[in-house]
Amino acid sequence: MQNKTLTPILLAGIFFLMLGLSFAAVPLYDLFCKVTGFGGTTQVSRQAPELVLDQKVSVRFDTNVNKLPWNFKAKTNVMDVKIGQVNSIEFEVENYGNETTYGVASFNVSPSTFGKYYSKLGCFCFEKQELKPGEKAIYIMTFYLDPEMVNDPGTKNIKDVTMSYTFFSSDYYKQPQI
Repeated sequence: MQNKTLTPILLAGIFFLMLGLSFAAVPLYDLFCKVTGFGGTTQVSRQAPELVLDQKVSVRFDTNVNKLPWNFKAKTNVMDVKIGQVNSIEFEVENYGNETTYGVASFNVSPSTFGKYYSKLGCFCFEKQELKPGEKAIYIMTFYLDPEMVNDPGTKNIKDVTMSYTFFSSDYYKQPQI
């Protein structure tokens, strides 16, 4: 008799545990990626490092647009940057469409093992951007390459890194006219 009541209680407990884990999975995965740089996730930094090395890395900038009538390009396609030095890059964006559109930029770094050493001090990514018809804008990203990269056997010999940005349409921000 005791097993008959224990089994449903255990099953209900397992169900609620699994339900809770399913809701926690996305924030936990996001935290994991931010801490480890997994999948090319870059880091967000509040201050620049105190150490600047003479070693340089070529940073390439790849720009793409998905479902937006926008032109999007980096003013400089390749920058040779010193490890630890703060750098800024400008991106030009233009809406060549006939209506106001909204976009959100996401990014990735390649090779993905390098993500935890690519630190942004300022970026337009993951923020809603609005462009009116014919409007042009300049977006700036400020970054540095963490000097700790030279102590990591997987990244110490990297001489070339690619930052790929894609602007996605953000129809979410379009509010229906009432």
